[in-house]
Amino acid sequence: MRIALGIEYDGGPFCGWQTQPGGGAAQDALEGALARFADAEVGVVAAGRTDAGVHATAQVVHFDAPVERAIASWVRGTNTYLPPALRVLWACSVGDDFHARYSAKARTYDYVLLNDPVAPAVLHGKVGWYHRPLDLEAMRTAAGMVEGEHDFSAFRDAQCQAKTPVRLLHAARVTLDGNLFGFRFTANAFLHHMVRNLVGSLVHIGAGKQAPSWMEELLASRDRRNAAPTFAPDGLYLSGIDYDGRFGLPRFRVPPPILGDRD
Repeated sequence: MRIALGIEYDGGPFCGWQTQPGGGAAQDALEGALARFADAEVGVVAAGRTDAGVHATAQVVHFDAPVERAIASWVRGTNTYLPPALRVLWACSVGDDFHARYSAKARTYDYVLLNDPVAPAVLHGKVGWYHRPLDLEAMRTAAGMVEGEHDFSAFRDAQCQAKTPVRLLHAARVTLDGNLFGFRFTANAFLHHMVRNLVGSLVHIGAGKQAPSWMEELLASRDRRNAAPTFAPDGLYLSGIDYDGRFGLPRFRVPPPILGDRD
């Protein structure tokens, strides 16, 4: 039986999602908990990888269960063995044709940025930070310029292993609530560091260092060296995975709680 799980985790205690030889990844923690609950080795496949310090409110994984268990037990039983920074939110039986990564039609990332002269204390590690005032409308205009299908080489990390830099960015939105900016990106898939690089360049524009039209110039250049530095991982959340309704999964888009739902 193939099982899909919806999970959330605080990226701070982990060295990223993907399993590491010495342990310490979110995947290691989840597989270890599943193995203890099932009393058998369990390997999971995730919808997307996240780097160290990046959070997830809506990660999806699948695995082929080595034992029979009630569906609800995969939630309660697995959570018993997980560290406090990672939780299973739901479990669902799926067909063998479901694949957490390859069946995903779109992914959504949210980036939360505190715009304040003083760096955060209580929200440290949960939000990015920029100290000078930012222009909301300039960033909104610039974000609209990267929507659609483009070569995103200018926002691609040098170590990215994707076969092509072309991605379809369905939506790029910028919102403001008090002194918290929210950046939301939905695409068919993302390149390594793509969201953090987009946010870095949008902040450059919001700070008045570049005009909104700079985003179009960056896309056309296809050169990572021309864009702004990669922004910190702290405020980045994997917040949505979209699948075809035939799989029967819950609608799973969960914005960061400090940001609220802006759909």
